[in-house]
Amino acid sequence: MPRVIVFDVNETLLDLAALDPLFTEIAGDAAVRREWFGQLLQSALVATVTDAYADFAEIARSALAMIGQRRGFTVSESQREAIQTGMRTLPPHPDVRQNLERLRQAGFRLATLTNNPGQVVEAQLAHAGLRDFFEQTLSADTVRRLKPAPEPYRMAAERLGVEIGQVRLVAAHAWDIAGALRAGCVAAFVARPGMVLDPLAPVPDVVGNDLTEVVDRIIERDR
Repeated sequence: MPRVIVFDVNETLLDLAALDPLFTEIAGDAAVRREWFGQLLQSALVATVTDAYADFAEIARSALAMIGQRRGFTVSESQREAIQTGMRTLPPHPDVRQNLERLRQAGFRLATLTNNPGQVVEAQLAHAGLRDFFEQTLSADTVRRLKPAPEPYRMAAERLGVEIGQVRLVAAHAWDIAGALRAGCVAAFVARPGMVLDPLAPVPDVVGNDLTEVVDRIIERDR
């Protein structure tokens, strides 16, 4: 059974809603934050499918410019920098710390696997006070192919020294779950508000409404 758990970071562990005041200031509407992140994911998928690699931070800047053009607002350099700083200083969701501790106490090895560049995720986890839970922080930037391409999941298994079927990805994104399962991992879906699974994709064996439910089921299944 899987003993190595790799976590997605943005939205799964860290709360992007902390950026809402910045988007209210920039665009007059906090909901633009979700539109921006959706465009970021779409642009990342296009880059991956078409083999035109750009790192996640560069794509985030491009997505912000696209949303500004679409919505008719201009983003200043100081505002771009504020969002970049905000991404590095996101708070964890309230259910994260206690459940990472539960998994560690149960004997699981923990790592992260994110599309963020390595220096960004290190800053994120350090600021959130979560870095010490993880033996490795793995970035898709290493293989220059963003999730949900199979290469990042395979890289994670290699770096962690296990077969890919021994890796369980925990994520709040349907596309990430689909990518992990199709690469040969097992997976667990955290149904953060507004998140649902893709009915056209394989279904993970663990699904929960929050991280507490997910961890309950992981311990029950994998311990």
